[in-house]
Amino acid sequence: MSAETRALAARFPRDFAWGVATSAYQIEGAAHEDGRGDSIWDEFCRRPGTIKDGSNGDRACDHYHRVDEDVALIASLHAHAYRFSIAWPRVQPLGEGAWNEKGFAFYDRLVDALLARGIAPYLTLYHWDLPQALQDKGGWVSRDTTLRFAEYAAEIGRRFGDRAASIATHNEPWVVAVLGHQAGIFAPGLRSQKAAMQVAHHLLLSHGIALDALRSQGCRAPLGIVLNQSPIHAATDSPEDMAKARLDDGLTIRWYMDALLRGQYPEDVLSFLGEDAPCVLEGDMDVIRRPLDFLGINYYTRNVSGTGAPLGPVQSGKEVTDMGWEVFPAGLTELLERLHADYRLPPIYITENGAAYANRLVDGRVADVDRIRYLRSHIAAMADALGAGVDVRGYFVWSLIDNFEWADGYSKRFGIVHVDYETQRRTLKDSAIWYRGLVGEHIGLHAPKVVGADAGG
Repeated sequence: MSAETRALAARFPRDFAWGVATSAYQIEGAAHEDGRGDSIWDEFCRRPGTIKDGSNGDRACDHYHRVDEDVALIASLHAHAYRFSIAWPRVQPLGEGAWNEKGFAFYDRLVDALLARGIAPYLTLYHWDLPQALQDKGGWVSRDTTLRFAEYAAEIGRRFGDRAASIATHNEPWVVAVLGHQAGIFAPGLRSQKAAMQVAHHLLLSHGIALDALRSQGCRAPLGIVLNQSPIHAATDSPEDMAKARLDDGLTIRWYMDALLRGQYPEDVLSFLGEDAPCVLEGDMDVIRRPLDFLGINYYTRNVSGTGAPLGPVQSGKEVTDMGWEVFPAGLTELLERLHADYRLPPIYITENGAAYANRLVDGRVADVDRIRYLRSHIAAMADALGAGVDVRGYFVWSLIDNFEWADGYSKRFGIVHVDYETQRRTLKDSAIWYRGLVGEHIGLHAPKVVGADAGG
């Protein structure tokens, strides 16, 4: 391993958690086995034109049947943390009522396999796959779903709270609210700003209620939430673009951070929303701001905002990934330092960071030098923030394996491990080998030194 990689590893403390991440619908498959119920993504994928390649998650990466192989794969990377989500419809097909023991048996097997190899399980309760039966009753637009979610959370805590390294309630509530209920490009495919903002509030409320439910039944795992965040830069220095960037910052960052850590929504955003602002009942904000044991941040790129174009990543003049997203590692440092300055933060984990590239498997190898460059630069940017005083405790590559990439289907590959979707064969990409080397260097730097190990006997 190069001196550069060794020097990068040395910038992180002994107990820093190095991991990889996935989510249930994207990798598990077995969509119609062992009592699993339909999720909103199963239903969404059945609608013509919603998924770029017309695919679905019915088989995905067949992780449900290959869990032992995949845990061994994680261990081979020296990763000592694995972030994954539990599929709510697999363990409670209707989102209420009876539990599905066959579904729980799968997660028991996964968690036990991880622990047996010294890999810490980082659970996420909700990574977008709401049981369709609850959607039929109003989904996240309905306040009742917040109570159903708390019941589900409590049951997960009862069963796994003594074995999990952490439990996150939600992954990226902004995506669920805006892409799923305003833009309509993610499940459940609604197109209403009013519905989206009510969903945003109910997701945060369900988070707080779930924390109460988990803690009341003695869950010992640290509890938190995962947000997708990016710096919002104005397209130009014009007052109009600066104002638009400030508003978009309010809708994507301050809406969630102010609610979780200050117990209020930003006044400028509420004013902008007008009649589309959510219905907030007395006491809701106190529940939302329950203390966090950690905060997960997912970072991929910056966003640029202006009056002449919709909010989005830069797509010209700079290096971009296969998603068309600008490679902008400085944005991660900027984001973390800004949050550190603006809020009293709990410990931070970078719960997702990675890039899609259209690299191909050639003669048994994927030479993804662009992904290595992306990971190295972003890990260095994270180290810069840590050096500036931000309490960053861990980093998770998105993603462990190529998988179902939501509305893009299987056309985009984020994995550091290549998956042949026909044979399900897994092949380490060069990026996986590089990441294994980085983690190995970190482990080696902090390994106990054996006195006299080189002496003859």
